[in-house]
Amino acid sequence: MKPLIKIRNLKKYYSKDRRVIKSIDGVSLDIFPGETLGLVGESGCGKSTIARCILRLINPTSGSIEFEDSPVHDLKGKKLKEFRRKAGMIFQDPYASLNPRMTAGNIISEAMEIHKIHRGEAKTKRLKELLDIVGLPEESLSRFPHEFSGGQKQRIGIARALSMNPRFIICDEPISALDVSVQAQIINLLKKLQKEIGLTYLFIAHDLRIVKYLSTRVAVMYLGHIVEVAPSDALYSNPLHPYTQALLSAIPIPDPEIERKRKRIVLQGEMPSPLNPPKGCPFVTRCPHATPTCRHVRPELKEISPGHFAACHLLDQGDDNNLLQVKNSS
Repeated sequence: MKPLIKIRNLKKYYSKDRRVIKSIDGVSLDIFPGETLGLVGESGCGKSTIARCILRLINPTSGSIEFEDSPVHDLKGKKLKEFRRKAGMIFQDPYASLNPRMTAGNIISEAMEIHKIHRGEAKTKRLKELLDIVGLPEESLSRFPHEFSGGQKQRIGIARALSMNPRFIICDEPISALDVSVQAQIINLLKKLQKEIGLTYLFIAHDLRIVKYLSTRVAVMYLGHIVEVAPSDALYSNPLHPYTQALLSAIPIPDPEIERKRKRIVLQGEMPSPLNPPKGCPFVTRCPHATPTCRHVRPELKEISPGHFAACHLLDQGDDNNLLQVKNSS
């Protein structure tokens, strides 16, 4: 199957006080039609920057992005406008992402006005369809954002993202600002929409339990790099990279007996600054298994088993310090 989105060696650098901040440093990813690719990692690792580069909300420093085999990174004018009809975004904060001076109807239909589709009765019909899809009453069209709850605001954001019938939607932590009781409703709505419409998602989140529930595959990011990519079940049952192992060990288990007995991996130190990243492996300063090679040579993302990729020197064939041996002996 051909990927819907192909990202190769993507980089996004910023300059500060004549120094370079490497927000993304050589990311390569494929997103296939109909799947949900979960993207996880600590705050500041570059997840949202990838999302904004894909949609051309910001321009990458270098690298390539292709959508349906067509380059996105150099689109301009009408072609960029056409691409944005095929891709949408659900933002993290439903309170900040909606214009407080616009009604819900105007917010949802704004893209229709820009692209000059669904005018008059057709637009009204489409707005009612979208409200029905996301579970909001028809009278919501004339109400302002402050009249809605957090979950309802996010439903408006989802309706806005669906307004152009996109093939691909980026969900940038769409539930992190919501109450726990509302989060499940939004997640189930996203799953329902994917099944009924055939959407493809890039789902960015911190909650690894929700990522497992929603994602087909999961990519783990650290300090501007992808360190592991695998099918969801494979990654959660057999994490290979030390950083992935530490992340998954922090997931609480709803069983007091198991929770008391299990061993959590506690990383020492802070994530290095993207102003001064390590020369070798980006995780070397916090990795409990780091070797001299890790400090000087950056590992490549390699396929360790079918569909399971990881970037770690300890996984190289023939290495006496194979990470699997370390993991089993600890």
